[in-house]
Amino acid sequence: MTIQRLELETNEEILSLLSLQIASYQVEAEIIGFDDIPPLKDGIASIREAKKEETIFGYFTYDNEVHKLAGAVSFSREGSVVTICRMMVHPDYFRRGIARALIQHIFDHQEQQGASRFIVSTGTQNTPAVQLYESFGFIQRRVFTVPPGVSLTTFERPVSL
Repeated sequence: MTIQRLELETNEEILSLLSLQIASYQVEAEIIGFDDIPPLKDGIASIREAKKEETIFGYFTYDNEVHKLAGAVSFSREGSVVTICRMMVHPDYFRRGIARALIQHIFDHQEQQGASRFIVSTGTQNTPAVQLYESFGFIQRRVFTVPPGVSLTTFERPVSL
């Protein structure tokens, strides 16, 4: 396994990320009972636009000598505040510590660069994601309704944990 920054310069690289993103976020859509979530609407142009604001890291596995993108995380940074924008793991690789490794990677690198706070949001009913973030010391800060019956929770984690 390796974690490396994704430059996403070619359509092929972007399509690889989109394939992962759609597979991952379809699972979240099923969990929260809402399939109109923004990551499921992305295309090549919107990923190119997002990468202007977001830094994206990929988690690669080697299956039968094939280098495969199994997970990815993106974040943006404003001052000393880091917002995790996308967290995705391909369903074939769930429960293998990939999301944990990607989040830890962001913490390790951003704390060294003076980050003071981390923010992340997920569907309130997405229990696996909520448990993951809470295991890293994230604290629920806000719950808000998107359409009727669907809520998102924003979590925050100060660096001094």
